[in-house]
Amino acid sequence: MLDIQGVCKAYGSGQARVEALANVDLSVGDGELLAILGSSGSGKTTLLNMMGGMDRPDSGRVLYEGRDIHAEGDRSMTRYRREVVGFVFQSFNLIGELTALENVRLTADKARPRSAEQALELVGLQDKCDSYPSQLSGGQQQRVSIARALAKRSRLLLCDEPTGALDYETGRQTLSILEGVARELGKTVVIVTHTQEVGRMADRTVWMRNGRITRTESNPSPLSARDISW
Repeated sequence: MLDIQGVCKAYGSGQARVEALANVDLSVGDGELLAILGSSGSGKTTLLNMMGGMDRPDSGRVLYEGRDIHAEGDRSMTRYRREVVGFVFQSFNLIGELTALENVRLTADKARPRSAEQALELVGLQDKCDSYPSQLSGGQQQRVSIARALAKRSRLLLCDEPTGALDYETGRQTLSILEGVARELGKTVVIVTHTQEVGRMADRTVWMRNGRITRTESNPSPLSARDISW
């Protein structure tokens, strides 16, 4: 589904120059649940941004189904982000003045009038449609953000530290939902995290350090998200 070829990215210049990605190669399969692990500053979020078309590489290519997402300029990147990618962040990024349903409707598939309601049902929040973010727990707000990604019928779900702002039990519930998105809905899910145990529920785990992939490991028998602990 995704093929990242020789991607390099640096920020700053001179002595302040930071090499965020250094000649990174990575393929992501259709329907794969992939975990990217690394400490802060390892380059994992920059790599996720490249996958999502949120940033451009200095060199190298990001291919979606064989097509360079940057080849046709900003318009092709915008279309790719709108039609293919759903994002889930550590910060929930909900609009406080809108209800859960209204937040999800912002990205819902216009061709499916009930897609927002159905997405909230998928994450178990059908009874919270009229609740505002301030009336929801952190875990519920994160589920709304997942529903927002699902409502646009994204094929690729990119999750940046999705459990980082949650307590342990709520974090595991969030991972269970992401697991279901991959296993039951057939979406491709990439989870960036510093929690190594998350890799045990993934089909494959990638380790990063100093902007480079240091190791990749396939997991023939992924655990259920309910069976991992950290």
